[in-house]
Amino acid sequence: MHSQSIKLAAGSLVVGTLVLGLKFFAYWITGSVALYSDALESIVNVVTAGVALLAVRIAAKPADANHPFGHHKVEYFSAVIEGVMIVVAALLIVHEAYGNLFAPQPFAAPTEGLAVNGLASAINAVWCWLLITRGKRLRSPALVADGRHLLTDVVSSGGVVIGLLLAVVLNLPILDPALALLVAVNILWSGWQVLKESTGGLMDEAVSDATLARIRQIISQHADGALEAHDVRTRHAGRMTFIEFHLVVPGEMSVNAAHVICDRIEAALREDDEHSWITIHVEPENKAKHSGVVVL
Repeated sequence: MHSQSIKLAAGSLVVGTLVLGLKFFAYWITGSVALYSDALESIVNVVTAGVALLAVRIAAKPADANHPFGHHKVEYFSAVIEGVMIVVAALLIVHEAYGNLFAPQPFAAPTEGLAVNGLASAINAVWCWLLITRGKRLRSPALVADGRHLLTDVVSSGGVVIGLLLAVVLNLPILDPALALLVAVNILWSGWQVLKESTGGLMDEAVSDATLARIRQIISQHADGALEAHDVRTRHAGRMTFIEFHLVVPGEMSVNAAHVICDRIEAALREDDEHSWITIHVEPENKAKHSGVVVL
């Protein structure tokens, strides 16, 4: 599974470089500031693809003495860097478009330029679909962030192509820098979303309410012999889900019997999510809080 993530991240670097070349060629033959803004975002795509590849490779390393819980969280750092790079790209586009807004220039070879840009966008569309679907399956925040970034690129590129076609047909050169500004706004929003999600992971954000409810139900169904489970806490770190809770058992129960219950719960939780890291603290019945998960 780690090897699949690494192959996808490496593929992003190759695809990003190809698309970058195509988009800069489209800008070179047309002189369009909107196509220039589209090409600028592709530079970010290449940089972030490289960062994602590095993050995925580090995340694949096994736990060691200095990192006993593994290296999974590094993918969130990758996503933060991607978010920052997206914002920087948007600001560069705003700077370029603003100067052309008051002195719009007609562009040359629009048909050829738009055709090349359209080809680049089609390649991006296929690749971002692969990244998002497989990234979710592999539970890789870096790959999903990369895919979502590419998705905004595809959407904005489509808007640029349609807008520039209108600019040519209606002979309105001012649409060119205006479209570039709209692209910048769209990119800024994308960057904010990526930053928001990745910082949530760095802050040890808990699993969703639906996932937590399923975890509690699994504990309840497989804790026969125990009395209750309380202080259920969860957090994400890359593809890993960390689950910890206190399990209350009868005071006279042997350590071996309590261990059997713990093993049963852990097996059920891992069957539901193979990337679970589970910690159970066993307590005697006088520690019961009469809250949390009631064992049925």
